[in-house]
Amino acid sequence: MTVELRHLRAFLAIAEEGTISRAAVRLHLSQPAVSRTLQQLEAHLGVRLVDRSTHHVRLTPAGMATRVRAEAAVAAVDDVLDAGKLGSWPLRVGHAWSAFGEYTVPLLRAWRAAHPETALELNRVDDRTAGLVRGRVDAALLRGQVRVAGLHTEVLLSEPRLAAVPASGPLAGRASVALADLVGETIAVNPVSGTTSLDLWPADRRPAEAVEVVSTDDWITLIGAGHAVGITTTATVSTYPHAEVAYVPLTDVPPVPLVLAWTTPPSHPMVWALAELARAVVGGGA
Repeated sequence: MTVELRHLRAFLAIAEEGTISRAAVRLHLSQPAVSRTLQQLEAHLGVRLVDRSTHHVRLTPAGMATRVRAEAAVAAVDDVLDAGKLGSWPLRVGHAWSAFGEYTVPLLRAWRAAHPETALELNRVDDRTAGLVRGRVDAALLRGQVRVAGLHTEVLLSEPRLAAVPASGPLAGRASVALADLVGETIAVNPVSGTTSLDLWPADRRPAEAVEVVSTDDWITLIGAGHAVGITTTATVSTYPHAEVAYVPLTDVPPVPLVLAWTTPPSHPMVWALAELARAVVGGGA
């Protein structure tokens, strides 16, 4: 059997909608047609992609691995077939939060001056590689260690860490805090794209409670409401100012590397120009 784009689209619709019935509505097809299409893809690959034993379908381990590659393949095809991009192929740069921090606006201005023929698009994508592995962007600004096969990475700078605390709380007025000062607090962590976990603390003295969030917006709202504290970098101060959140220097933790990453080979011919300009902006040369 020849696998066609419709097989991948059907599989992705099932994965995103959570049921075959909702996927069918989204695709304007009947449920039996969507089920057959999924079965054909599974037969071609020789693996089961979806567990249908529950009311809400779940991806198998093979299905989760296939989803990543299918998203990248469909995104690439959609990009090629987008007639609006024939005259100008924008350079898409992903980030999960805070983009390039204080250098974001200088980078955008420098890019427009140096490369007016190519639009630079900043896209926020809440996952570990900010959409890069999924093919949604051509390069990504990522924080923390990046260990993903097939990616080229370059550290642009290191950002000091800060504690984000409720502005009305006792820690807000401190000149600085240490990890030990946060042990008695509930820690807000973002396991999807954040750089903080309880492993940051010594094993014998860790906070007793952590609450997980899925985005920076949820993270900062939780802290502003007084329900938790968090740890972030200096980039968040300018990108996410909040009247109910105070940022206090954290003294006993290492800084966080800000990394520019792209696939090898690059999906866009201007990725190297972006890397060169980012270095210049950080160094004060643009």
